[in-house]
Amino acid sequence: MFSAEKNAEKDTEKPGTQGNGNFVIGPDYKIAPDLTDQGNPKGKFFEFSMPLKDSKIFPGDDKTLDPQKPVRETRKIFVYVPAAYKDGTKAPILVTHDGPSRMDLVRHALDNLTISKDPERRLPAFIVIGVENGGNDGKGSERGLEYDTMSDRYARFINDEVLPGVLNNKEIRAAYPNIAFTDDPWGRATMGCSSGGAAALTMGWFRPDLFRRLITYSGTFVDQQDDDAPEEAKYPLGAWEYHSSMKLIENSEKKPLRIFTHVAENDLRANDPEETYHNWVMANERTAASLKAKGYDYRYVFSRGTRHCDRKVFEQTLADTLIWMWRGYQPE
Repeated sequence: MFSAEKNAEKDTEKPGTQGNGNFVIGPDYKIAPDLTDQGNPKGKFFEFSMPLKDSKIFPGDDKTLDPQKPVRETRKIFVYVPAAYKDGTKAPILVTHDGPSRMDLVRHALDNLTISKDPERRLPAFIVIGVENGGNDGKGSERGLEYDTMSDRYARFINDEVLPGVLNNKEIRAAYPNIAFTDDPWGRATMGCSSGGAAALTMGWFRPDLFRRLITYSGTFVDQQDDDAPEEAKYPLGAWEYHSSMKLIENSEKKPLRIFTHVAENDLRANDPEETYHNWVMANERTAASLKAKGYDYRYVFSRGTRHCDRKVFEQTLADTLIWMWRGYQPE
């Protein structure tokens, strides 16, 4: 859709440090009012499909795939354009993984907070794009290939194929003839849970020229990259390398990123020893510590009494997460 060469660097944000740092919530939870239907004007929702075989980046026939793990023939794309969006303006976007995932909560947040009278709790009118994974899970799966691989491949797929697919969709074009997305990477956010959370971090890590606002819940920062992936040569432990002895985050030049992370008290394999490279709690706590040590704008939430990708965590935190994530954004 656009390249680093075409995109002039924009680092003029001054979001401040409000909301940064480590937080513990629970064990009691309730849904935030901003994530409920308050009767405000609704936007428009669209759904269409993209055949995997038509993709140049993820056609569904990668040599690392396990033939016992089915691959989808088509992936669904879900799009929500908030009522506050004005056709013809270059909209900021939020790409969510495992679509539609928590899009119902994001839609309520947009309906309520794009028109908030409190400037500290107002969201820009971003367009949400929920992208279904390619199928199955874990090593050898299409989903794992897309989400758990340490490369820029998935960021390129979203940028080069999904976003143009949305802009060229006939139904969407009929409703918004002049719809457009911002080229400003600070106007491009991504969110996921589990391996979708790993995908969100990896998209920004490898392509900060494309995506800079990253939201991960129960992030799979563990060794789940395909064992025969070419990326194993440089990142043998997959996303575990973000915080492993390699200290990828701490030993790399600081990138222009804003990062939210979360883990649940009873997240996956919470009692596993380090040598398994599969303890989600350990992985997320160490990732947050690495972000802090490197001086990133980061927010880390530990949720007591909860499990992997627990909906009640989203219901309590997502409005505040989105507000924090978009702090400092300057629309075009």
